Amino acid sequence: MSEANNNVRLVMDQLPGDDIQGRSPLHHADLATVAAQGSQEGGVTIQHHPLVGLLTLRCNAGDADQMAAASKLLGVELHCQPLTSSAGEGVAVRWMSPDEWLISVDGAKAFDLETAFHNDMPGHYALVNVGGGLTVLEVSGEHAVDVMMKTAPVDFHLNTFPVGKVVSTVFAKSSATIRRLADDRFELVIRRSFADYLWLWLQDASREYGLVVRT
Repeated sequence: MSEANNNVRLVMDQLPGDDIQGRSPLHHADLATVAAQGSQEGGVTIQHHPLVGLLTLRCNAGDADQMAAASKLLGVELHCQPLTSSAGEGVAVRWMSPDEWLISVDGAKAFDLETAFHNDMPGHYALVNVGGGLTVLEVSGEHAVDVMMKTAPVDFHLNTFPVGKVVSTVFAKSSATIRRLADDRFELVIRRSFADYLWLWLQDASREYGLVVRT
């Protein structure tokens, strides 16, 4: 617990100790074995990033001091333009609403970033570690766009969905926050409780193109 600006702020380290093993929501699928024994060539590649640190930041986009402080702490610009993102060394920030951003960092660094915000961020804001309820999948390859078009009611043509764009949408009867990383590469931030369902869906949707699993 730290005290700043005459307000008591509670910062909790949510990293598991040595006696508790952090587990992927897809640990039961044994993706390492699937990757090693499965096809090494195909039109779609799926990779799971199981223990990414994810935090939701809410602050005043009209407060220049806050925006400057947040950008300095993150090491990347905090964009105000809807549906955009910014990324730097080990960090990515996705615009979610006029006063909300979804931040991802290496899981081991989430607590350090949260602490730095509580020490140095001015004004009224909220920063919440939401990594325990979310996980990250990556879909890439020659037919990645075909799979995405099967799964979400979004126009994925590059003219309307350029690299860096972010949308939150229905995804295979669940939901996902989708960020385009390259012409043929997408990041999906999904609810942890739907990870198994979406993994099965994506396997089926990729079958006709040839599926490669990476770890």
